[in-house]
Amino acid sequence: MKAVRVHTLTGPSGIKIDDVPEPAAPGSGDIEIEVKAAGLNFPDLLLSQGKYQFKPEPPFILGGEGAGVVSRVGPGVTYLKPGDHAAFTLISGALAEKVVVPEAACVKVPEGVAFDVAAATQVTYLTTIHALIDRAQLAKGETMLVLGAAGGTGVAAIQLGKALGAKVIAAAGSDEKVAFCKQMGADSGINYATEDLKERAKALTDGRGVDVTYDAVGGPFAEPAIRSMAWGGRHLVVGFAAGDIPKIPLNLTLLKGCSIVGVFWGQFAMREQQKNRAHGEQVMAWVKEGKLQPHVSVKDTFANAASLLERMGSRKIMGKAVLVP
Repeated sequence: MKAVRVHTLTGPSGIKIDDVPEPAAPGSGDIEIEVKAAGLNFPDLLLSQGKYQFKPEPPFILGGEGAGVVSRVGPGVTYLKPGDHAAFTLISGALAEKVVVPEAACVKVPEGVAFDVAAATQVTYLTTIHALIDRAQLAKGETMLVLGAAGGTGVAAIQLGKALGAKVIAAAGSDEKVAFCKQMGADSGINYATEDLKERAKALTDGRGVDVTYDAVGGPFAEPAIRSMAWGGRHLVVGFAAGDIPKIPLNLTLLKGCSIVGVFWGQFAMREQQKNRAHGEQVMAWVKEGKLQPHVSVKDTFANAASLLERMGSRKIMGKAVLVP
């Protein structure tokens, strides 16, 4: 079967399309899925560079999320059966024609939800629903600032924030991206390439500040975002797409009575599997109802995985990129 593999930890240049053996029969608690679509995410780029928290040894198959048809099940599987449509997550391995994954890492895809859309909901929307519900306890009527809002995770934060009843301010690096975020449902936007993030966030909240910041960017934007926070606010540390891990003056948490809250969805998914599946089923239900509308801006074949990762690293993809075998 065909698979996208990382051969050297040099980023997209180290990626090749290989013929690899099909998976062995699924073991206890595992299922085999014939992959119909797989999403790309920023961690895939980091994995290809050897910069992610998990560092598999090359060569390894890339890809952290996908969707397809269940083809075989192992002993003890009760949630899924052959023929079911399922979406799944894993650290790497999704960019292959077939994959074996734990049933606990899967969620059923409702009838009428396309494979590319289902694949695009996994890492970004499950990270975000965990962040907003479990970590931030975002409440109806609160205001949330989303950094890097035009990317896949940012769009998920906009849409889930609105679904939970929040007012959403989208911050992105160009007027075009801010306009896109408003199309995705944001109430207002900030171009942090040309505007002062803290001052604009304060102005858009009539001086009160934001209740929650969703920060998958880090770098130079984290501190001004915290300075824009309302009393009792929560700053969600989701990732560091800017490349730099910021150093925050801790006196800001004292002065604002605010919290800096870590979001490590991968560990949550492993430690609290039933709750994570419940989140996944909620996301799928909202997608089926049209309450969430994942934006697949690029759909291409496995053969173009490297070029798409290069575009992702250059911030040239808005929404999600999805690959098909």
